[in-house]
Amino acid sequence: MPSRRDLIRMSDEESLGYLRGQCKTVLGTIGKDGMPHMVTLYYGVDPQGRIVISSFAKAQKVVNVTRDPRATITVETGDTYHEIKSVMAQCNVEIVRDFDEMRAAMQHIRSANPRPHTEEAQEQIRASYAKRVVLRLTPFRFISWDHSKLEGKY
Repeated sequence: MPSRRDLIRMSDEESLGYLRGQCKTVLGTIGKDGMPHMVTLYYGVDPQGRIVISSFAKAQKVVNVTRDPRATITVETGDTYHEIKSVMAQCNVEIVRDFDEMRAAMQHIRSANPRPHTEEAQEQIRASYAKRVVLRLTPFRFISWDHSKLEGKY
């Protein structure tokens, strides 16, 4: 008989599908003192299954992955125990500075802002590219749980 842990685990394909359907994550990088540095932000998933995050180049998370190119993200949904779904992805990180690659990656980052950007806002976004990078995270391990797979049986 499978363990309860085995029953709620998502496959890598399910985990990636779940990540594609969400837009906000907690990113954990490793600070210079070895302590986790956790931030909540918007992300996207590119066609190759890599998580992409935009950041100012001087941000602490970028400094951290320059020093140690490993990071973990966690995405979670559900309001009650039987609805909880979560994916934690342990990743290798690369910093993308090339304008065309950054622009392509930015197309996959979803935002909670449904309003179309004005032309003035578009110009401001284009100007900010000079100060920004994209963190491209390649998952090497998924840890997941989907309590809805228990079908209300705890």
